[in-house]
Amino acid sequence: MAPSSWSRWWRHLWLEAKDVDRLLGQGCLSRVESQVARSEKRHSGEIRVCVEASLPQDYLWRAASPRERAVDLFAQLRVWDTEANNGVLIYLLLADHAIELVADRGLSAKVDPQTWERLVAQMRSDFQRGQFEAGLSAAVVAVDTMLADHFPVDALTANPNELPNAPVVM
Repeated sequence: MAPSSWSRWWRHLWLEAKDVDRLLGQGCLSRVESQVARSEKRHSGEIRVCVEASLPQDYLWRAASPRERAVDLFAQLRVWDTEANNGVLIYLLLADHAIELVADRGLSAKVDPQTWERLVAQMRSDFQRGQFEAGLSAAVVAVDTMLADHFPVDALTANPNELPNAPVVM
């Protein structure tokens, strides 16, 4: 194993799910949950936020990337299973300081890759300044805007909540 691999292992062994509130700030995730719930009244999309302190050991053994884990969680959390294929996963891997956005084919076909890259860059900038809640909140607003532009609903349209709004902490 290369020295950089050892440092990655240590970072992942050091952080646990219970560290998420301490790192993001008390109450951050409950405020993000409320923001997601409000946002989903404007569109038919589903937004899931997942914050993972560290990767499971099997992912570390095979040197899996944060993107691979995000795509796996996109499936496990059933974000792909929305009627209009317009779910979005906002994934943070704290041990690697990684941010991944995974959008289902309904939305990704309508949004250019540069838009997603700019959103990740903005989140990274906020996080580097220690503004985790501001970064997460801005990401939810940006995804909400994209979904409302491409998949709007009005007050007369039935809009079931297909997925939980609470962020997943692992």
